[in-house]
Amino acid sequence: MPDKAWFKDWFNSHYYHLLYQHRDDREAMDFIATLIGYLKPQAGTRMLDVACGKGRHSKALADMGFDVTGIDLSAESIIAAKEQESDTLHFYQHDMRLPFWVNYYDYAFNFFTSFGYFKTRREHDSAIRTVAQSLQHGGGFIIDYLNVHYAEDHLEKSNIIKAGEVVFHISKWHDEDHFFKQIQITDPTHPTPHHLYTERVAKFSLGDFTDMLAYQGMQVQEVFGDYQLGRYDVRKSPRMIILAKKS
Repeated sequence: MPDKAWFKDWFNSHYYHLLYQHRDDREAMDFIATLIGYLKPQAGTRMLDVACGKGRHSKALADMGFDVTGIDLSAESIIAAKEQESDTLHFYQHDMRLPFWVNYYDYAFNFFTSFGYFKTRREHDSAIRTVAQSLQHGGGFIIDYLNVHYAEDHLEKSNIIKAGEVVFHISKWHDEDHFFKQIQITDPTHPTPHHLYTERVAKFSLGDFTDMLAYQGMQVQEVFGDYQLGRYDVRKSPRMIILAKKS
């Protein structure tokens, strides 16, 4: 596998947004509403959306009455997100591995497996440190990650997705440490009609996250297994949604 940071080019690509344009936004919004119903934060609570993309989920939180900041590495995503900015909604292009505002937020969120992309454990530790430092004492961090065992058991090895004239040939596999998704793109309207990207996501377990969070002074409080906040089962749950608190 190439060593370069695959996500820098891919997340800025027009094809990334084209491929994932039909993600289930209704499910995402329902999950956020369920999560806020569980957390019961006060109006005006300050929140950080880490790896916010184009800011749809940040905006949903702001519309609920919270003061929200979204950060993302993709310049293209932040340009789009900034069109939604308001007095209670702010966006910045920022690498989550680097420090951000310190001791400021009441909650930080990392939604829909927007983690696990980096090459080394040290880089992932740096990202967790950024979140921990951004939170006030007693602040909460919610990270929504794939459940490794479930993902292994339900891996769809290949499929084809069409978006207009663009065709995505997708292949998936995994090794001991990572899941991989190779996206071969055919676009007859582009001067270079063939493109290739490979996503890579680390196989982090609950134990891995517990250790990474504890190292940065955060303790796991709850673990949920789906977007309805059902009980987490290491084999059967489709998600691993961790609620940690800065101690």
